[in-house]
Amino acid sequence: MNFNVIKINYKAIICLAIGISLVSCHKRKSSGLTGWSAQEKSAVGFYDSKSSYAGQEAPPGMVLIEGGSFTMGQVQDDVLFDWNTTPVKQQVRSFYMDETEVTNSEYVFYLNWMEKVFPPNDLNYEHIYQSVVPDTLVWRDVLGFNELLTENYLRHPGYADYPVVGVSWVQANQYCNWRTNRVNEKILMDKGVLKSLYELDSLEVKGKNHFDTDTYLQNPYAMFDGDSTIYKKGLPDYTPRKKGDPKPARGSFTGRQVKVSDGILAAKFRLPTEVEWEYAAKAIVENREYNNIRGRKKYAWSGKYTRNKSKRYMGDQLANFKQGKGDYSGVPGWSNDGADITIQVKSYEPNAFGLYDMSGNVAEWVADVYRPIIDNDANDFNYYRGNIFTKKMIDSEGKVVIADDSSIEYDTLDNGRITPKNIPGSIKTVPITRQDAYMRNNYEKAYNVDVRDGDLASTKFYDKDEDDLDVKPRMYNSPIKPREIGESGLIKQQYDTEKRNTLISNKTRVYKGGSWRDREYWLDPSQRRYLPEYMATNYIGFRCVTDKIGPMNFKSRTPTSTKVRY
Repeated sequence: MNFNVIKINYKAIICLAIGISLVSCHKRKSSGLTGWSAQEKSAVGFYDSKSSYAGQEAPPGMVLIEGGSFTMGQVQDDVLFDWNTTPVKQQVRSFYMDETEVTNSEYVFYLNWMEKVFPPNDLNYEHIYQSVVPDTLVWRDVLGFNELLTENYLRHPGYADYPVVGVSWVQANQYCNWRTNRVNEKILMDKGVLKSLYELDSLEVKGKNHFDTDTYLQNPYAMFDGDSTIYKKGLPDYTPRKKGDPKPARGSFTGRQVKVSDGILAAKFRLPTEVEWEYAAKAIVENREYNNIRGRKKYAWSGKYTRNKSKRYMGDQLANFKQGKGDYSGVPGWSNDGADITIQVKSYEPNAFGLYDMSGNVAEWVADVYRPIIDNDANDFNYYRGNIFTKKMIDSEGKVVIADDSSIEYDTLDNGRITPKNIPGSIKTVPITRQDAYMRNNYEKAYNVDVRDGDLASTKFYDKDEDDLDVKPRMYNSPIKPREIGESGLIKQQYDTEKRNTLISNKTRVYKGGSWRDREYWLDPSQRRYLPEYMATNYIGFRCVTDKIGPMNFKSRTPTSTKVRY
């Protein structure tokens, strides 16, 4: 009997049974952010769903962050005296958050999907794929040798479970939108509403012919040129047939489409707000001491130090960060954290919410527009700066406008990269008008990025209409990039020659958390920095969140019955 064969088969069976990634298996069995299985990846590289998203279950790869109140900002000594993180009390709603940063393997699957659906060799889509590719050249340094990382970090399997970097804020948002559609597409396929779109011989998922959540909810027959054969069935339709109506043909689509009111589809994925990210990172829920109730927590873990205090791991670092000048990993042999750059996700213990690497590894994009201090007089409930209120675009016939392959609109960013304003197959939106906001007491206009901070109400031109001014007043005179398009169709590479004293603008976005190249000071979740939304680095990644629908937690609260006495 060949015992070696038996041993090999036994290992294979164990690997398949537990469904985890083993080196001996030579392939990843599943990925956890959108719900598509490894077998379904044969079409375009999808993921596995262990359970359908229904009711209050956490979306794939996410954990629940129960909301509450906390002190946002720096509650330790302000050693820089910049008053950039002034403490302010905030209430946060419950939400779901990725337990790790988005990894290279997850992002490469996104790239594979985009390349298949919007092939770059097709002139209609030539700029779409390139707009989502990370900047791998962020690893270059004029006095350092890092060419190996520029060529291998994103796609080599050795870095598959490392956090993706080189992604701008704009690209991170595009990923969140894409993830919403893939998760809901998988939900409808699991529910038997949609057929497996990538296995149909009569259908090609390309260009505008792909699943889009908003388009489906608006009009399911607007997708795939009205081809109803993509639907297996609908939800039960209780509308009675009138007398004389023909019976539906066998095998035909019956019932109705899924609606928001059915509670089946997932809420939209997005970047966390700064308040949400800091609240999730501090995780003050783990310590009931008085100082921690007030928010006095220095790191994502409990304690004042970066080294482990347990007997078994005494002295080990609790995060991946730069320990000193020329010291990114520690002394080899006994004090090495195993990471000269980023490190594989889940290499360190999670915080009390179950989130990994909220301090260290990579810093992370958040949704907010940057301002030096948090507005003391601003909303103390789910604070966020960056709202631009929009509505669906309606054509002259009163129909919602859906982006078409032949009418793709592009925007040229300040760094010259071209990005699509709308992906084909998605619903176009426009800012709300003054008429839409007329006589409202909660907002007055669509663009609220600089509200109470450099808008007309804050200047001597408060009595003039914006249309009457040649140059809109700004509180922060950051550089204005000349936006002249040359004969080649690309933006001319020019610089603002005016004298400026700040880099803060309405396009600077906040990023939070320390990274592999930051010192211990930046591991404090309350610290905040900024970068233009179109730029990328080798130390900023991102993770997604989605809203918790319904009650803020799972505790059953039975209403107390009130007896009425007569």
